[in-house]
Amino acid sequence: MKYSRITGAGHYLPERVVTNEDLSRMMNTNDAWIVERTGIRERRWFTPGKETVTSMAKEASEMAIKNAGLTAKAIDFIVFATITPDYFIPGNGVLLQRELGLQGIGALDIRNACSGFIYALSIADQYIKTGMYRRILVVGAEIQSSALDKSDEGRSSAVIFADGAGAVVLEATDGTDRGILSTHLHADGDFAEELYVKDPGSSREIRISKELIDSGSFNLFMNGNAVFKHAIVRFDEVIREALHANGNVPADLDLLIPHQANLRISQYIQAKLGLEDRQVYNNITHYGNTTAATIPIAISEALMQEKIHPGDLICLAAFGSGFTWASALIRW
Repeated sequence: MKYSRITGAGHYLPERVVTNEDLSRMMNTNDAWIVERTGIRERRWFTPGKETVTSMAKEASEMAIKNAGLTAKAIDFIVFATITPDYFIPGNGVLLQRELGLQGIGALDIRNACSGFIYALSIADQYIKTGMYRRILVVGAEIQSSALDKSDEGRSSAVIFADGAGAVVLEATDGTDRGILSTHLHADGDFAEELYVKDPGSSREIRISKELIDSGSFNLFMNGNAVFKHAIVRFDEVIREALHANGNVPADLDLLIPHQANLRISQYIQAKLGLEDRQVYNNITHYGNTTAATIPIAISEALMQEKIHPGDLICLAAFGSGFTWASALIRW
């Protein structure tokens, strides 16, 4: 059986920086309120007409491919995680494939929101383990800012979500000492409506109408209290599950890279696991929550900052809409 390891990572963030002070001019909020509840001080929002999910993904992918020491033609397959595609159909995988000049290879789209990147990574890992592909591009990219309700009513979610893209190259390896050790995927659809965008939905008589738009059903809805209560339980469970499956304990971790949902959630989990600051990577303060893009962006940055070294034990973990939650344990 083949095993897979990440050989290159890349990321892209829009140039437009939106600070908490900027948001205070759009809605009734302020820097202290946002920082206290989320830990976020600024985030990036895309510039319409300049950046798209595809263009951001292309930049991140080209960086990842270059860092892997490859050319785009070496890629066998694409797994693209996003809930904010440029088109309703087709998915973003084929759009990225076209931009990279990889016509003919397969492209798979994943819609698991904040857990999307780990779901995508797990799928790519299975393809490599079975020998179907040798080099897979795994991408997470989102434009959330255009779906936010930037009024007082929507401020609890508008201050959190942001835009960006991250990508990794996953390659087959014959050795078992480095690479993805295991992945763990979970979901509970009972809570689907606690964090969702209702429309446009296919089960409406008319998918788009003035009445639907006026109702606010095209904006993101989040029950923040419900998400927080479930997240702190599921994050802890799925991290411990990955560690237990491989005979490890939290103290063995060199770095935990959690989905950047809320700094308060990450800090709670860090304390629950007894981890030191050096063992947890957070960048939400500057980028906000970029949904499926948060983890690959963080991987790329952590590598650039030399916070990941060969042989390190790395855990990726996520929780989000669905509810879905997932983890991956990697021997780098």
